[in-house]
Amino acid sequence: MIIFADSIIAATLIHTFDPAQPTTQGMALRDGRILAVGPMAELEAYRGPDTAIETIKGTITPGLTDAHTHVVMGTIWTRGLNLTDLSLAQVRERLSTQAAQTIEGAWLMGWGLDPNVFPADFDGRIFDEATSARPAFLRMRDGHSAVANSAAIELAGLTGSERFRDESAVGVDAQGDVSGYLLEFSAMDLVLRHCPAESIPQLGQRLLKRLRDMANTGLTATHVLDFEPPAAEVLRWVEAHAELPLRLRFSPMVNPGTSVDDWERIAAAQGSGGRRWLVDGVKFMIDGTIDNGSAWLEHPDHFGQGRKSIWTDTDDYRAALKFFAERGICTATHAIGDRGVQFVLDSLEALGPLRERAQHRIEHIETIPDGTLERFATLGVAASMQPIHGTHHTKADRSDNWSQRLGDVRAARGWRCKDLRNSGAIVALGSDWPITPYDPREMMADAVLRRPVRRPEVDPVQPEQGLSVLEAFEGYTSHAARASNLQHDAGTLSPGRRADFTVFESDPLSLTGEELADVRIVATFLDGHPARSGAKANR
Repeated sequence: MIIFADSIIAATLIHTFDPAQPTTQGMALRDGRILAVGPMAELEAYRGPDTAIETIKGTITPGLTDAHTHVVMGTIWTRGLNLTDLSLAQVRERLSTQAAQTIEGAWLMGWGLDPNVFPADFDGRIFDEATSARPAFLRMRDGHSAVANSAAIELAGLTGSERFRDESAVGVDAQGDVSGYLLEFSAMDLVLRHCPAESIPQLGQRLLKRLRDMANTGLTATHVLDFEPPAAEVLRWVEAHAELPLRLRFSPMVNPGTSVDDWERIAAAQGSGGRRWLVDGVKFMIDGTIDNGSAWLEHPDHFGQGRKSIWTDTDDYRAALKFFAERGICTATHAIGDRGVQFVLDSLEALGPLRERAQHRIEHIETIPDGTLERFATLGVAASMQPIHGTHHTKADRSDNWSQRLGDVRAARGWRCKDLRNSGAIVALGSDWPITPYDPREMMADAVLRRPVRRPEVDPVQPEQGLSVLEAFEGYTSHAARASNLQHDAGTLSPGRRADFTVFESDPLSLTGEELADVRIVATFLDGHPARSGAKANR
């Protein structure tokens, strides 16, 4: 018996990313899923008396998925001044202007601060004059560190003697005085708890605007690598007032020092959610970042740092990993340094057959040698990467902080996207927003060009690691789905998959990297219905 479609979509061109039928011109949809794909003549068999026929002028691809963001946490983080790519003088000017407009005692907040602006050690007190005694908390661009000025240090009661259950730290100078440098989340929280919090409606309104802006760039989904309070409360507020324009998959954090009871609570939350958001998987962090010296390296960096995991007890990480693997729960582990990546792969290999119960992935993978690279495909571990971090935060001449810390040999192993793809590994792509901008067209363009697409005068960083346009699109579609075991629902336009897709004005796979960044988004669809129509580029 023929099942009639609710609607049949005709398009100039459809890229399915399904090897069985890579391109076509039509899709039959029913109940929010794809019933059939093929030439329009073949889809006539699915046309019933109530079937709607829609013709779309443009090229359709599977809905674009950013494989790594922090949309709720990022909405909280991006409160205040955007300091991205500003010099020290520019940061001071922005702070001074804002301080003059802020009542006495109110906090100055900022984000995206470049670690390269500091003349020596990271020290928040260098902003005291610009902030005019207002307390200031400025998050650095890596998201794993921040600086506080003297007023904030005093309000938080920091002494430099604080101890944490992970490798967080409060920085001190050579004289033992608190510098205001806050390394990792536990240290930052000591200051943030004194900052006035935004209300749930305020956060909800800002989140909804952000998600709509993201949909305007062609995104239909993102994997959100956290689920900290008040995320659930904010999402429920949004869904009470509007429909989410993106599908959101949340993986709660499993932090160092948590107990089995904590793990049980996170496991019990799996599958919960709302109309377009879901808790699925968990997120670990085995190290920090290279820029702040907390990435776990095989050999110390230029400053003698980078020799520790942020899990003080790494056996506890292995126990937590096994706990979730036994329950078939997908895991993602943040691992940036070569030793960190190696340790996570060792831990996954030690799971043996348990590893096959779920898909496991490693986030970031900023520097790895050949022997480590080859293990991803062998073990079936997905690489979730953000090559834009390399194009925006490092330089071809190795004069940046990241490269200087690592030295030439390890810096030359940065963001090895092409090598991982050639090895047969799954390579999902994302932005890590708010660490870098989220427009997937620019993300993919940078992954192809290995330089900022908007800055043609900049030399590419390791151009041999540039992906093809097709590979970049797979990183946002089929590989993004496979990285989280979602390939039966997403990633390709195949029968049975969700009818989530992105419509481009022209064929994006025929464009150069430079042209890709400016291709116009016509619309995005979720469950076969427009999520955002007539969207303009968001810059």
